[in-house]
Amino acid sequence: MWPLYAAGFTTAFGAHGIAANLGGHTRGAVTSLLVLGGLLALYDGAEVLLKPVFGTLADRIGARPVLLGGLVAFAAASALYVVADSPGWLWAARLGQGAAASAFSPSASALVARLNPAAKHGRAFGSYGFYKSIGYTLGPLLGGVLVWAGGLWLLFAVLAMLGAVVAVCAALAVPVVPPLPKARQTVLDLARRLADPAFLAPTAALAAATAALSVGVGFLPVSGRAAGLGTVTTGAAVSVLAACAAVVQPQAGRALDRGRLTTRTGITAGLLLTAAGMGFATLPGLTGILLGAALIGAGTGLITPLGFAALAVGTPAERLGQTMGAAELGRELGDAGGPLLVATVASLTTLTHGYAVLGVLLALGPLLSAVRRRPAGG
Repeated sequence: MWPLYAAGFTTAFGAHGIAANLGGHTRGAVTSLLVLGGLLALYDGAEVLLKPVFGTLADRIGARPVLLGGLVAFAAASALYVVADSPGWLWAARLGQGAAASAFSPSASALVARLNPAAKHGRAFGSYGFYKSIGYTLGPLLGGVLVWAGGLWLLFAVLAMLGAVVAVCAALAVPVVPPLPKARQTVLDLARRLADPAFLAPTAALAAATAALSVGVGFLPVSGRAAGLGTVTTGAAVSVLAACAAVVQPQAGRALDRGRLTTRTGITAGLLLTAAGMGFATLPGLTGILLGAALIGAGTGLITPLGFAALAVGTPAERLGQTMGAAELGRELGDAGGPLLVATVASLTTLTHGYAVLGVLLALGPLLSAVRRRPAGG
């Protein structure tokens, strides 16, 4: 399991370590909030297109080779910017990193489910999410230190080495998990399975959580700089978000396995906590940033392991790669759409209004669900 945890750490550290430092440390590559939103969305846009493809490929040839190929490609894409070191190549490197993560991220999720019994899925995905959250935590903080010490070039160099090391460890330690035989599936069968509420509900919650997480990591540093905070201070404040998610995820997974928490209750509470975090982010100064980051982290920490555990339980083992790829597609739509939504609203009004709009959208899901469950007589 450790190389799978390391793979989760790699994609989180790479995505958010760079995202949190794009706003003011790219030597002219970011000229506006819309450009920043585009760069944040580029990584995830590649994943939107490719994760279902690689998830299906993992079901066909096995998740292990797709995992290894993605890690090697991630190292190569990171090395591209190390060699070129120019603003134009930054876009190409981020696109390559996103395409590589499209391969090894759903493969790692599928292997987590295959290598653990259903009764331990909550704990397994909680642990996997914990190490991803460690990557989210160290990404803004350590990424800020690396950029301060050697520029964005140094951060990409560290990512290239990290991807290569994890690929070697995975090749040595991850067992071969052969693909399972499966019945022929038509496009209509796939559409029916993906339209099932058992798939749509947890995937929508995962997408909402990822949108808030991406916005928090990408735009809370902008609020910090507007409040006069330094690079390291801003990175540390934003890392509170991922630290809270890291603490909450294993606890949520254990509570689910032990029957103390249901997926519906946990996901609803997580969405409301995340919406409250967006509300606190509208407050000026360090206090608003810290409170917003803590609540966003706690909310996403509840949603993530519960959502993935629900998907794993409701999916045939031979279709895990496809389901995880499709679910990751939903997450990446949120990851790309969240920054673009906030950036668009901010360009028309202010960044505070962008936070508020996303917070309202996050709260609408649980509220509408509660209204639908009310009896007809009130």
